[in-house]
Amino acid sequence: MRRGFTGLSAMVQTTLQQSTLSGHVFVFRGRRGHVIKLLWHDGDGLCIFHKRFPPQRQVLVAGGEADALRAIIAVQRLQILSNDNEIEHLKLLVAKLRRMQFGRRSEKVTRQIEQLELQLEELEVNRAEVTAPSQSEPPAKTASSPAKAPDRRRRPLPDHLPRKVQTHLPAEKSCPDCGGTLKKLGEDASEVLEYIPASFVVIRHVRPRMCCGRCDTILQAPAPSRSVERGLAGPGLLAHVLTAKFCDHLPLFRQSEIYAREGVDLERSTLAKWVGESSKLLAPLVEALRRYVMAADKLHGDDTPVPVLAPGNGKTKTGRLWTYVCDDRPAGSLDAPAA
Repeated sequence: MRRGFTGLSAMVQTTLQQSTLSGHVFVFRGRRGHVIKLLWHDGDGLCIFHKRFPPQRQVLVAGGEADALRAIIAVQRLQILSNDNEIEHLKLLVAKLRRMQFGRRSEKVTRQIEQLELQLEELEVNRAEVTAPSQSEPPAKTASSPAKAPDRRRRPLPDHLPRKVQTHLPAEKSCPDCGGTLKKLGEDASEVLEYIPASFVVIRHVRPRMCCGRCDTILQAPAPSRSVERGLAGPGLLAHVLTAKFCDHLPLFRQSEIYAREGVDLERSTLAKWVGESSKLLAPLVEALRRYVMAADKLHGDDTPVPVLAPGNGKTKTGRLWTYVCDDRPAGSLDAPAA
């Protein structure tokens, strides 16, 4: 079938006695059933979709609305398969760029990786939305259904995660047929990965004052030390704030908004004070790490330009981030790597 817009429009007008501007979708197939075309008007102009089916996925379209709908469904499934191929191509491209990430122009490659990963994420979300099975009706198997995708086995859930067992017993207390007592024959088990949102807890430190009944001597345990002097944050909360800021790139004002949804008001200035005092607290550890890295026989350095805001100028200036790494494991060294 080699007809284009003009030929297909003429068939609609002469054979079906309808207008291509009616908003309907008109389906055409080739004589051998391996080519299908869709013609419709989207409000701006005529649109045409052309698809050539493999021999094992031919769709026979007869007269009638039901057959036309089956053809449209088949085309949509083929579009899903085409998206799958594009996803696999993007995955290969992302893997290739990751191998190039530490070469020349690594900053440009990193930006390309981020854009491709966003595009890949959008395609995977759309695929999951279209292919999600209906909870009310099981998917029907038809002759026009494409072949199943290869089965991808799921990775087992990590063993170190805690398990909570929920036992689902039958509603019947006794046999519904004879009324006999039920006994356990076996069981079927399946696992679901769940996430329990992090929550705040208040740890109350109580130091009882003890006195001697004979000499009136008063004893009391010393107050536990705090990571931030006179601060309310425990070490776990400080570690969470630092990880969210420097590893997850979550600014402090956004963290403040997240904590406010849980009913805990932590101002940005308070979080900034905690970050600064935590940095001062970790300074000896950073210095020890610096001495260890600089004492290595082989040292790798990387210079990364970073745009930095220049207050008052209305634009940014170029800052430089120098990173030093010692890692001689490829040469057989047993020294621990560090950066």
